[in-house]
Amino acid sequence: MLASSVFCGPALLAPDHGALLRLLLLAPLLEEWIVRAGLHTWLLRRTSPLPALLLSAAAFSALHLGSGLTAAVLVFWPGLLFGAAYQRWRDWRLCALLHGLCNAFAITLCGS
Repeated sequence: MLASSVFCGPALLAPDHGALLRLLLLAPLLEEWIVRAGLHTWLLRRTSPLPALLLSAAAFSALHLGSGLTAAVLVFWPGLLFGAAYQRWRDWRLCALLHGLCNAFAITLCGS
């Protein structure tokens, strides 16, 4: 229960249908399209892979600051995973799928 109160916000603890739609579909599609297809691609054209990976993960984290500093710090690590997948396969849709699966896992973990 302590983990839930520290790491899980209201949308993860008791998601309604709107929150589920945002967390499982809209956020993964929009965030990965912006961060991977947009920013990460742009960075890869201008720098080497490691800075592109780190900067895109930091930007992904910054997108989550509205959910609090803890959330922003925690999503840095999946942001690295999604960025590494993008650098390997260059398909932002795969990153959106991974993102949605991570959100589903978080909902399951926080809701239990």
